Amino acid sequence: MAKGMTADKVRNLTEEEIRTQERDLNDQLFRLKFQMKMGQTESLKKVRGLRKDIARIKTIARERVLSAGNGNGQPAAAPKAAKKPAERKTEAKAASKTENKAEKKTATARK
Repeated sequence: MAKGMTADKVRNLTEEEIRTQERDLNDQLFRLKFQMKMGQTESLKKVRGLRKDIARIKTIARERVLSAGNGNGQPAAAPKAAKKPAERKTEAKAASKTENKAEKKTATARK
């Protein structure tokens, strides 16, 4: 991305152009970091600028996904995340606790 690229300029890009720009910026950032590690350059300002440009592109891409969604902050086709085994265990424990409480209440009511 050229120096001085603003969010307005990024918003005018198409989806394909945004993906291409993000890929190019990530490649540039990788090369620059590699050069810094090798001691060939000390351009920390360029690294910061590239990181900000990448963040700007990702933010605008995310805004587009959310605006194409159903309006409640969820993407249009948000897949449900699979539950982890630990989450399933805690849910099962919570369910069994509520069942036990209900059984105790009915048992005391019968007495």
